[in-house]
Amino acid sequence: MTKYLTTIAFLFITSYSIAQSITDQELNKLSLTYAKTSFDELVDLLSLPNDAHFPKDIEKNFKWCKKAFTDRGFSTQQLTTKKIPLLLASKNYKKAKKTVLVYLQVDGQPVDTTKWFQDNPYRATLKEFNDQDKSWNTISLSQLKDTINPDWRIFARSTSDAKGPVVMFLKAMDIINDLNYEPDFNIKVIMDFEEEISSPRLPKAVLDYKDQLASDMLVIFDGPMHISNKPTLAYGARGITTLSLEVFGPRAPQHSGHYGNYVPNPALRLSQLLASMMQDDGRVAIPGWYDGIEISEETKKILNQVPDDEQTMRKKLGIASIDNIAETYQESIQYPSLGILGIKSGWVGTKRRTIIPSSAIAEMNIRLVKETNAKHMVDLVKNHIVNQGYHIIDSVPTEEERMKYKKIIRFNHQIAYDAFRTDFNTEIGQWLRNAITRAFGKSPIQIRTGGGSIPISPFVNTLNIPAVIVPTVNKDNNQHSPNENIRVGNYIDGIKTITAILTQKL
Repeated sequence: MTKYLTTIAFLFITSYSIAQSITDQELNKLSLTYAKTSFDELVDLLSLPNDAHFPKDIEKNFKWCKKAFTDRGFSTQQLTTKKIPLLLASKNYKKAKKTVLVYLQVDGQPVDTTKWFQDNPYRATLKEFNDQDKSWNTISLSQLKDTINPDWRIFARSTSDAKGPVVMFLKAMDIINDLNYEPDFNIKVIMDFEEEISSPRLPKAVLDYKDQLASDMLVIFDGPMHISNKPTLAYGARGITTLSLEVFGPRAPQHSGHYGNYVPNPALRLSQLLASMMQDDGRVAIPGWYDGIEISEETKKILNQVPDDEQTMRKKLGIASIDNIAETYQESIQYPSLGILGIKSGWVGTKRRTIIPSSAIAEMNIRLVKETNAKHMVDLVKNHIVNQGYHIIDSVPTEEERMKYKKIIRFNHQIAYDAFRTDFNTEIGQWLRNAITRAFGKSPIQIRTGGGSIPISPFVNTLNIPAVIVPTVNKDNNQHSPNENIRVGNYIDGIKTITAILTQKL
């Protein structure tokens, strides 16, 4: 709030006439000034571990967010679920005729401290790139108070996904509060603390608190911008369903010398099973996987207006070819995918043992599109496994099952949420395009469906409202991986983007 304002910001605000619209130049000054005053707050929020597998840590994040929104004039309400609650913050304005619901995510992916190039992934570290040795060198966070290089990066878990956008939104609220600017719409903010574990309790919560969440449209501040780092709007996102497979072998790991050539190896069998699900060119081999997906010429025109440089993209990714799903990146993510997230069996590296493992595990997911039904896709996978000769169970095999079936597999799944997609030519789309065009002097890149998954379909379907994603962070942020970061220039522009939206007439 105002206690974070610098003298420069105060002088700028006192000379501002609230009767006029905020110009592009003023948006630039405001976003930079308020960004400089916000870094301590951002570092503080980033310091809170936020893995949703540890509810006590999430509780600290919940309290931090509740105080931050209360301090900015919002009324807050805890939306109780069976485990981790959601936080709803609301602020009404006198001349408002409509209500905009904002979705913010606070939890983050787990961390592997051995893979981070800093002592603590929750301690924000400022770095600049060294062109000579192609490395990121640590510099003092205090430099953010002076002249800022927009290409500096702040490294910490959830800088981009998605605590950075949370603080961007808070600073945009500080700007309009300090300017005494009143939007012509009410604001509701729903904060999700379980997004990275697929928000298992969110669909029911939206049903339970339908009245409290009632709104006219939904804006999501999450996800990376287009790879060009130009202003972006995404009108949809894929849904997600997770699968867990475990192929069983001997009751306990067995000596590979004594039992090699005798005891079937579950690691081999799992590998063969996974390979049977995929063609060599990357297409899913399960019959019916792509049924119902048609990309019309009109849709291709929408997809082709996204300025992707396919060769540059492949070079950045370090790949020579792509899966044979479609000819372009944008078209490829219009189809459902079947992904292998990780495989585990026995031991590797210095812990390698000469054994036949007792089981082999594969964690997988299905990325859904609007045309696909989650249960149907799960059934396709399940039927394929049965056709490969497996007996499916949902836990560990019994002695009777071990002696009866040659191939045994544990199959568990969780349907998280469906995909969503909003038409370009809607009120929310026009409103957001106008705001971003005003802020940056050019129309945003418009993406039909983003590749990632966000739990938005429960809001769209239950509240019957359109939704659009406003991504603000850099694409190369190592999202979900070690050394996650946010580009400082993106952080500043994110404040600018959200301020433009909050001050755009509906």
